[in-house]
Amino acid sequence: MAARIYLDHASTTPILPQAAEAIHRACLDWANPSSAHAEGRLVRAAMEEARRRIAAALGWNGTLIFTSGATEAIDIVIRRAKAAANIVSAIEHAAVLRSAPDARQIVARADGTLDLADLDAALAAAERPLVAVQSVNNETGVIHPIAEIAGKVKAAGGLLLVDCAQSAGKLPLPDADFVIVAAHKLGGPPGSGALLVNDSTKIEAVGGQEGGFRPGTPSVPLIMGFAAAVEAGHGWYEQAERLRATLDRGIVEAGGEIIAGAAPRIATIAAYRMPGVPAAAQMMQMDLAGIAVSAGSACSSGSLKTSHVLLAMGMDEEAAREAIRVSFGPQTVAGDIEALLAEWRKLFARRRAA
Repeated sequence: MAARIYLDHASTTPILPQAAEAIHRACLDWANPSSAHAEGRLVRAAMEEARRRIAAALGWNGTLIFTSGATEAIDIVIRRAKAAANIVSAIEHAAVLRSAPDARQIVARADGTLDLADLDAALAAAERPLVAVQSVNNETGVIHPIAEIAGKVKAAGGLLLVDCAQSAGKLPLPDADFVIVAAHKLGGPPGSGALLVNDSTKIEAVGGQEGGFRPGTPSVPLIMGFAAAVEAGHGWYEQAERLRATLDRGIVEAGGEIIAGAAPRIATIAAYRMPGVPAAAQMMQMDLAGIAVSAGSACSSGSLKTSHVLLAMGMDEEAAREAIRVSFGPQTVAGDIEALLAEWRKLFARRRAA
């Protein structure tokens, strides 16, 4: 059987060998890090060293709270930050929109960027707001101007939450009150992540583990895998830039459309539209050809829903249902892009002929 090509790293990156080995070693020496005996103290020391290693690798000088992933970290902040109102971008990850269903939403532009004049209006109407904005959109790859947004939020007396699940380890972390990191986007294990806090007095503690900021026994084996993945580095990012440029050119030459192609984008995520061909059909064809990509939509309860991100950008529903997402990781090579483009051309030619 021919090797499959995996181009869905924005969903999750396969666990790196270094991370898998670190998890295995930690499982062999497992004890509860909250126990007072020697075994517990040894595991606690390893966990605290991992905390230091992760913070150092990410360049973070504040508090690092281990969580089960980005979703939990987001919910902790939205429920417990010392703020009086919530403002979120209309194109945030669904986890943010679920945690803050009544939040004022910042309008998105057709190019995938945010309307910062609308942010100004939202800030002017709110008192002590918490503002949640992704550093990089998980569907389009658009990079948001977090430094400019942070200045506006600070001037308004608000707090800023930045979801860096797609950018941590690839781009520098922003200067924000709260930053979200997910291990499995970095080649670490699922079920582990971190909430980075620049001042722990800005969030309510509830008792339990992690300095009183979350309950439950820490999963030290996963934390050790997290640390190993972060330290593995992402020196492949320049290669991803070249691969994405090649794919962009090939899609346009084949008659496709780059979604948010004029905006600043991270090299590892891109969204494309094949006019007249539903994303489900594209994904099925790619899957049969041994290529894993995803749709520009979320799977919920077994049914494919139209992407709220693309709709918020002003795309009509039919066009939004014709978009797929391609995302790169450390294993991606030029041959993977060539294979994807070959299948794209064949499928589009058949549909146009029909």
